[in-house]
Amino acid sequence: MNKNAVSGTLAVVLVAATVVLVDVFPSEIKPLTSLDQAGFSDDQIELGHNLTLIGDCTSCHQPKGTKHMSGGVALPTPFGTIYSTNITPDFQNGIGSWSYGAFERSMRDGVDRDGNHLYPAFPYDHFAATTDEDLTAVYQFLMTREPIASEPKQNELSFPFSLRPLLAGWKLLFHNTAPFEADPALTVEENRGAYLANTLGHCSACHSPRNMFGAVKKNSFFEGGEAEGWIIPPLAEHSISTVGWDIDDYADYLFDGWSEKHGIAGGAMTEVVDNLYEADEDDVFAMAAWLAKITPPIGSDKSAKRFKAIASLDLPEDFDVTFVGQNIPTNILSGAQIFKGKCVKCHKARLVKSQPVSLGLSFSVNDGSPKNLFKIILEGIDPPLGVSSRKMQAISLSEEELAAVASFVRWRFSDQAEWMDLATDAKEAAAAGPPH
Repeated sequence: MNKNAVSGTLAVVLVAATVVLVDVFPSEIKPLTSLDQAGFSDDQIELGHNLTLIGDCTSCHQPKGTKHMSGGVALPTPFGTIYSTNITPDFQNGIGSWSYGAFERSMRDGVDRDGNHLYPAFPYDHFAATTDEDLTAVYQFLMTREPIASEPKQNELSFPFSLRPLLAGWKLLFHNTAPFEADPALTVEENRGAYLANTLGHCSACHSPRNMFGAVKKNSFFEGGEAEGWIIPPLAEHSISTVGWDIDDYADYLFDGWSEKHGIAGGAMTEVVDNLYEADEDDVFAMAAWLAKITPPIGSDKSAKRFKAIASLDLPEDFDVTFVGQNIPTNILSGAQIFKGKCVKCHKARLVKSQPVSLGLSFSVNDGSPKNLFKIILEGIDPPLGVSSRKMQAISLSEEELAAVASFVRWRFSDQAEWMDLATDAKEAAAAGPPH
């Protein structure tokens, strides 16, 4: 990204925002001196808890190893690092002094109680469409948590991205505050799923590409994105899955982080499904129903044939690496040898359902980039709560070994074109090291 070009464009945006009288400098909302919970109800608090689970709030606001959403979690962006805020009801460093009006403004307009524009790493561009009832429930839940006096960390953003008034221009171009509208072509359950997925669930925030300003690209809904160093799969009509997704696949994946036809959740998705594991089952199933509705069906017979064909590519544990023949490139033969020594003990022809799915069903093997495959190899998989036994240990490989095994896996288990520049990609993956 050319930051000078971006900087100049952002400056133009700010001028445009000022001309049309966008609220560049919002006013402060008077702080509360005490919190009156007289109007709170157990039902609303319980609803709010469920909605924070669906919204995956802990992924960004709860530091590792803690049980409190006290913030300070690093959120890397192309513009620098943003640190999440403390959303416990601490009066000094959290949101204890926030009225509901201040909370609602932050969720709908991306402005905090003090009048500062919030960076869209906090997805208020999705939260804005949430109903008043649900926002009230989330507020009541958060305000009844234990206050944690954790001081906020300062963002690490380069100039001019550190200038919050520029965000007024960003909102002018990209922020839509319209409420969610039900689709008459969907059932009540499917509309519920669409509402949750597109508001508090903010699924498209990760599963859609972003433009040079960090906004979700228009007309690119669910075409896939990137988050925390992972390639995020495209969904629905854009899915590259060989066997397709039906409602049972989506339900299995959202509830447990595991699908018999698609494999296991990894990376940033692990925390998402861990939260959904604790959420209301009807709401999770509603999201599965909506996703299934917008996913073109492949057909059960055709899908079963594809599943069987991919499974036939699985190798026995004692396979002979010379089976690949004499005209196969050396790097693929080397990769086959590494696979036999490091991988085939688990990734072999399936005899029982407790084994991993066939590698040919994996997004990481069929994607246009080897990035996810490299991360899985080097970091392993810490499984979701619903399938806690499906752990994969990290494998230590050199750059050359990484590139070789990726060449073999792609050649053997996918009908997609070979990955180019594997040596460069493997070097970058090895240099990135384990997650912090």
